[in-house]
Amino acid sequence: MTKPNSRRDLLRVLPGLAALRGVRLPAWLPRLALLGAPAATRAAAVPAQPGEPVVWPEVGLIDGERFGPAEVAGRALVVVFFTTSCPFCRRHNRHLQRLHELAPPGLAVLGVARETDVALVRRHGAREGYRFPITLAAEPLAAALSRRRLVPLTVTIGRDGTLRQVIPGEMSEDDVLSLARLAAG
Repeated sequence: MTKPNSRRDLLRVLPGLAALRGVRLPAWLPRLALLGAPAATRAAAVPAQPGEPVVWPEVGLIDGERFGPAEVAGRALVVVFFTTSCPFCRRHNRHLQRLHELAPPGLAVLGVARETDVALVRRHGAREGYRFPITLAAEPLAAALSRRRLVPLTVTIGRDGTLRQVIPGEMSEDDVLSLARLAAG
């Protein structure tokens, strides 16, 4: 066996070495190797599980801004996957808009439209009064957070960058607003 040349190489071979010795490693440890990997490698990765660090991709917003690792570092996140045609999503996103308005400084809200037409999503957001950031980068975010295609789908990430929850379906206003507690820790 050759000697690993980098931390990434070591993290790739460590699970095999541990298995030979009968040692069980945490499931998230091999994912650390993806932190410096090319975007194509990260996109093919398995989504994080609760308690594991999220490898956040660089995504563009419908207003032309970027929402990447630098923007999410040290902040708790509430990410909601939705479609413009889903009535449950519209109701859920009204609660998300309220959370965005009331959010403490350490909390960011992001909408992820499972659409391809940016003009349609812009019109929908304006009509519904959404002022939280929205992206169409559903695939890179699904690869990092959850492969479930159900909408609405709410994903929470702690300030430490670990996945906290994947919540399928519509939530009540009280439940959505309670997500503000993520900013506390």
